[in-house]
Order: sequence, then C-alpha cells, then structure tokens
Amino acid sequence: MSDLPRKAVTRTAKLAALPLGFAGRATWGLGKRIVGESAEIVGRELQQRTAEQLFKVLGELKGGAMKFGQALSVFESALPEEVAGPYRAALTKLQEAAPPMPTGTVHAVLGERLGEDWQELFLEFQDKPAAAASIGQVHRAVWHDGREVAVKVQYPGAGEALLSDLNQLSRFARLLGPLIPGMDVKPLITELKDRVSEELDYGLEAQAQRAHAEEFAGDPDVVVPDVVHQCEQVLITEWMEGIPLSEIISGGTAAQRDRAGQLLARFLFSGPARTRLLHADPHPGNFRLLPGGPDGAEDWRLGVLDFGTVDRLPGGLPAPIGEALRMTLDGEAEAVYEMLCAEGFVKESIELDPDAVLDYLLPIIEPARADEFTFTRGWMRSQAARIADPRSPAYQLAKQLNLPPAYLLIHRVTLSTIGVLCQLGATVRLRDELEEWLPLFVPEEPVEEEPAAEA
Repeated sequence: MSDLPRKAVTRTAKLAALPLGFAGRATWGLGKRIVGESAEIVGRELQQRTAEQLFKVLGELKGGAMKFGQALSVFESALPEEVAGPYRAALTKLQEAAPPMPTGTVHAVLGERLGEDWQELFLEFQDKPAAAASIGQVHRAVWHDGREVAVKVQYPGAGEALLSDLNQLSRFARLLGPLIPGMDVKPLITELKDRVSEELDYGLEAQAQRAHAEEFAGDPDVVVPDVVHQCEQVLITEWMEGIPLSEIISGGTAAQRDRAGQLLARFLFSGPARTRLLHADPHPGNFRLLPGGPDGAEDWRLGVLDFGTVDRLPGGLPAPIGEALRMTLDGEAEAVYEMLCAEGFVKESIELDPDAVLDYLLPIIEPARADEFTFTRGWMRSQAARIADPRSPAYQLAKQLNLPPAYLLIHRVTLSTIGVLCQLGATVRLRDELEEWLPLFVPEEPVEEEPAAEA
C-alpha cells in the first residue's frame, strides 16, 4: 500500500478525473436509454458507478478528500431510497477505515517525534493500525505504565494534502451537489478548509479532549478517554473498547439504536453547556457503544473519540437558538421573524412573510415538538426533497435565508447528528435534552407578585 500521495500533480489528477468520470457515465446512461433500457434501471446503475468511483478515490487519497467524504457520509439518509442503497456501502467504508501507511513510515514519525528510543515507551506496540482516518491513523499499544493506549500518528504531508484536495474539490462543487438534495456543498468545503489548521494541531486536540475527559469523568452516560501524552504529529490517549456506531447502524438491536440515539442527542446539547466546546465531527466512526455504567449499571454508554474539530463557545450554545425554537413551536411567527432578522438569518435587503417562514421551519423542528420522535431515513428524505424541489415554496424561501458565520458550524453539526439519528432509526426523547441543556428553550416560570400589605 502506498504512502499518503503528496505530489500535488498526482492528487490533482485523481480528483480532476472525477467530474470527467461523471460526464462519461452520463453519456453511458444516455446510450443505454437509447437502446431501450428503462430510466429507473439506468439511473440506479449510474448512481452506483458514480458512488463507487467517488468514494474509492476519496478513500485512497485520505487528506481533505476523505474528510469531505466523511462529512457527506452522515447525510446519506437524505438520498432518495432508490439511489441510497448503492451509496450506503461505499459511504460506510469511509466512516471506519482507510488504506494504512507503511510500517516504516509510522516508525519514522514516532522516532522523529518521540525520540530514537520510542519503543521503550511502550510495553507493546501493534504495527497494524486499528483505525485510519483523514489525517492520521491509530495504533493499539500498551504504555510503559501498563495502560492500554491508542497512538494517533499524523500522515506526513497531511496539511498540504488537506488544502490541495479541498481546493480542488471546491472547483467542481456544483457537480457534487446532486449527491445530497437540498444541500449546498460549496459552503461545506469552505468550512472544512477553515478548520484545517486546527485539526492538524494535536496540541489543540489534546486540550479539547482533556477538557471533555475531565468534565465527563464518572458520567453514567458518556465516556471520553483521557490524554496520556501529546507531541507534534503524535497523540496518545487511553484505549476505549466498544461497538462502533457504524455496526449499530448496520446490525444493532432496536434497544441499542434507541440508546445510542438518545445519548448522541444528549452529548450534542450537553457538551457545549458543560465544556463550552462543541464536538464538531459527528460521523459514526467517532462514537462507540459501551456496555455498563461506572457503578455496574447494565445500560449502554456512549464513547466519544476524535476532538480534532471543535467549536469554541464561551457562552455555550447561543441563547437565540433555544428562544427561537420555543417561539416557533408556540407559533409566534412575528417574534420568530424578528429574531431571525436580528441574528442575521434574514438580510436587511430582503423582506419575507413571517407566516411563510414559520411554515418552512415547523416541519424541520418536528422532532422537538413530540415527547419522543422516531428519526427515519424517510423523514430525512422528505425534508431534503421539500427543500430541493424548485417548484416548492420551501425551496424559494431556503434560497433567501442566510446562515451567519457564527452559526455555520453549529448548523452543520446539528444537521449531521440528525443524519446519524436517521441512519440509526432511533426513537429519541429530543425534547427532554432540549429542555435540560438548551438555553431559553423553556420559558422561565412567571414570578408571582407578593400581595400588597394592608395599610
């Protein structure tokens, strides 16, 4: 297996071939229709061939290409069912694995960063990687004090590869748009580019992971492995066993799916309130389901990995989110519209009908209205189709709304988490989590005035 492709010309050639491949398959599809094959069959075959090429290239390249693929993978639920099948297998491959670095390269990085005698720091070190992702891969080992650890080693040249891939992908973002109906791919790529320097900095990642590990230590629901050692290009954390969420999605029991979904929602909203940080990479490869609680409880807990991408929220999640959500559920169209204008979701040059905005928002926040809600691919597809149909009022309104920079990452993380909940098919008491953790979602109880004292 070759090392991370670093020559710009090699990586650019692979990525540049993608739109040509799309065009070639479109021509192939037209030819099949001319000779009499049904549009439905041709469409399915075309989608399957497109998915296979796209994700094969993204997985091989790692870097920004694979990071983009992972970001797309959580939106698989939004694809129409007739084309979702071919994508599902290809997308899942990106969530848990990628081609590994050669052993010699791994040893060279460890020798350079930990010292020539790096092997003396470990009682055991497994050369075969336990997992591989977009900018690094993880090896299982035993630290010199006997603790089982995960050793995350950054690919040489990962930074250059990330930026090169994402720059190239942005050039044909329009061609990738149809992969996820109703989603504008270009801002996603731009946001991923903005996070490159942070994700490459294992020092920042170690700080974020330590903060979460300290806050969630002994928590009955969430487990975060602590940091053991960190230096440039190497991050060593406690090892965590558990069932990858991708396996729960593909073959978990209903109870496991529901529990995983509930805890995922709880972590999404409780994390910023407790740590002032938002875990911003919620694809299934970053989560595990662990049996048992700290006091011997039999219920499942959620293990959380990879804090390379976080949003720093000094005040937690912005209070207007909870307040606007509550007012939307209460049908306060004018108040919701005023808040959206004040927060920059509606530009000053645009005037919209408040009732139309409310009609647009209510189906999206349906899960927050019910005591419990079952997230399904069908529900996600209906929302995507509603916003993607140029003939629908929702499509026209969505094009006029603006997403302020301060809300961009929060929006993507929330949407991605909902995508994972739909993949799980989980029944979740989302309203419970919102009431517990989201500022201003529950109105304060009115304070009764003391009766005036008699003269």
